[in-house]
Amino acid sequence: MTEAAMEIGGVNRNDRFTRGSRLVGVLSKAGLAFAILAVMLYGSFVSPAFFTSGNLLNVLTSMSIVGIVVVGMTFVLVVGGLADLSVPATIACGAILSLGLQPMIGPLPAFVLAVGLAGLIGLLNGVLVGYVGINPIIATLGIGTIGLGIVQAAVGGVIVYGSNPASAEFAKGRLFGIPVVVLIFLVIALVGHFVLSRSFWGRWTLATGGNYSAAEASAVPVQAVKAGAFVITALASGISGGLLGLTLQSARPLIGGGYEFSAITAVVGGVSIVGGFGSVPRAIAGLIFVQLLTNVMVLDGVRTPIQGFVLGILIVGAVGMDAALRKRGVA
Repeated sequence: MTEAAMEIGGVNRNDRFTRGSRLVGVLSKAGLAFAILAVMLYGSFVSPAFFTSGNLLNVLTSMSIVGIVVVGMTFVLVVGGLADLSVPATIACGAILSLGLQPMIGPLPAFVLAVGLAGLIGLLNGVLVGYVGINPIIATLGIGTIGLGIVQAAVGGVIVYGSNPASAEFAKGRLFGIPVVVLIFLVIALVGHFVLSRSFWGRWTLATGGNYSAAEASAVPVQAVKAGAFVITALASGISGGLLGLTLQSARPLIGGGYEFSAITAVVGGVSIVGGFGSVPRAIAGLIFVQLLTNVMVLDGVRTPIQGFVLGILIVGAVGMDAALRKRGVA
């Protein structure tokens, strides 16, 4: 095609496509910020309680528990692992064991051991996905079901209660006026961001998710990297479950139910569902949007089934946008 044929009305079609791609690129990067501002504006009209310090503090605290899982899930999506559906089991493992082991070995060793055992679930997931090549959805769903069954059998399906008041005070306490749970989340988020954006492991993760074959040809240990993403998610979920148990001072086998959905809903707002693109800050921005939107719906009296419907629409929309942006070469 000649240059003249490519020009319509004095406008070059290549220039129009370039400007369109740039516009879409800007919108894809700033879209979450606009969405968060829109939700906050709507929330201010819905309820006068939205901008109160008590409400925002509750949102921040609940966001931190989910946010720790989101940091781990970011690695799974970026590496091309689709999702980790064993999160409920790892959260239950962290919560139940961190409380149940307190009388025997003390609160801190119990917490560390609980997180470590939760990490074993991630190790099994990683071996099945990274080395055996089983579909991540099938592998994590199966391992999660087995893990949850083991946890239920260990406690007889009953509620486990904490026995160390000091650990509860620590989990519910504040430092410089900021809840301890929030500070722990911020530290984990900063570490996750550094690892994914500044370390060789992060570069390997992005390369493996972006082009598995090319990364393998470049001597990247793709199997270990893919397996490692599930271990990271399991450890993060174990920490989240342990903090949840210490905060509530009670835990039951189904305590982690729904957290995997909340984490996936948040992460897909800033991370490509097919891998190779994304960052921890973008995932956290998606988390902030989802948490604020959920809070606004609660204040507005929206029923729980409708809330689930809205969040499901968000997942479908985010995945569809990701696919569209990849076709245009923006994502």
